[in-house]
Amino acid sequence: MAAAVTLEGVWKKFRLGERHDSLRDLVPAALSRLVTRKRDDELDAAEFWALKDVSFSVAPGESLGIIGPNGAGKSTALKLLTRILRPTRGTCRIHGRVGAIIEVAAGFHPELTGRENVFLQGAIMGMKRADINSRFDEIAAFAGIEKFIDTPIKRYSSGMQARLGFAIAAHMEPDVLLVDEVLSVGDISFQARCMERMERQIRDGVTVVFVSHNLQAVASLCKRSVVLGGGELQYDGPVDGAIDAYLRASQAGSRRPDTDPRFTVEAIEFVTADGQPAHTLAPHTACVFRATVQCHADAPAAAFSFDFERTRDLFYCYGVNTEDLGAERRAFRAGERAVIEFRWVAHFARGHYRVNLNVRDSTSMKFYLFAENIANFTVVETASYGGVVDVAPQCAVTLVRS
Repeated sequence: MAAAVTLEGVWKKFRLGERHDSLRDLVPAALSRLVTRKRDDELDAAEFWALKDVSFSVAPGESLGIIGPNGAGKSTALKLLTRILRPTRGTCRIHGRVGAIIEVAAGFHPELTGRENVFLQGAIMGMKRADINSRFDEIAAFAGIEKFIDTPIKRYSSGMQARLGFAIAAHMEPDVLLVDEVLSVGDISFQARCMERMERQIRDGVTVVFVSHNLQAVASLCKRSVVLGGGELQYDGPVDGAIDAYLRASQAGSRRPDTDPRFTVEAIEFVTADGQPAHTLAPHTACVFRATVQCHADAPAAAFSFDFERTRDLFYCYGVNTEDLGAERRAFRAGERAVIEFRWVAHFARGHYRVNLNVRDSTSMKFYLFAENIANFTVVETASYGGVVDVAPQCAVTLVRS
């Protein structure tokens, strides 16, 4: 079966800060580019590669995440697929009807009402008027703007515009859905509706390509992900491995300025209490970390600490050190190794989290090791919209008739 989405050997370059304030400047610049033609694989001093020889494909009905730091080329890849941009070299192909949720509020006419913009945007996206009519009430309700639907768009807040843009695109019923950072739109209840809508489309066999910095959402929606960095494809495989590769790359070389590095991490083992890999967990799963660290220079008495952070916003969730747990601080000599075992229970709500390991003198507060993201994991559960903790809720409803 042919792939639904294909990028094959794609290169894309842009110019830095190109601007012409007058016809006198524009004409010589255009003539210069015509006269001094260069090969597609050459750059001049004012150009850079946004994508460099990127290839991947997505099977029909598959959901693919695209993650990476800012400037990695994620949004450029989606704009090439939607033909907003053309590749410098390579091929982009999509089979089937395409729905694109990219810059969802772009294209609205500020003087037109919300109702008029629904029909305008729907027509731009290829919807027939009868289809728009049949789905209009559902679109307005999904966006939560029924009372303001006949108000000019220029009087909408940016959040209202973005919600309406997503609602239009999400009701197209496409074969392929391209989504760029839509979960930064609206409040938490609207984001939950966005997730539910995309999950339903995936269940219905829609092919989804999803760009986001929200690693929790990527892990929930996608089984496979690619990692882009500096315009290059750095990873293509299962989403757990992609998130781990992205987080480790993003922390490469990071160090607190007050760290006196005397330890390094040699090995990490992160498993459930019964010895299974702990990539994806249910709430309240018992887990074990084992970290082997080596001391490279004599260090005074120090304690080891573990911190948990939510990766999408680095929200600090919990931290504890070995001294608090009853283990005595001890001094280390160069060449010594220590194995630290930390047992804990994942009382976390759904989301993606990372673990940091630190070695610190709790008297002077000096760090001897500050190792971010020694492990990361996803908690999957359906009872909450968000938050950090899972409180194991139970519920009983009794009907009392008067």
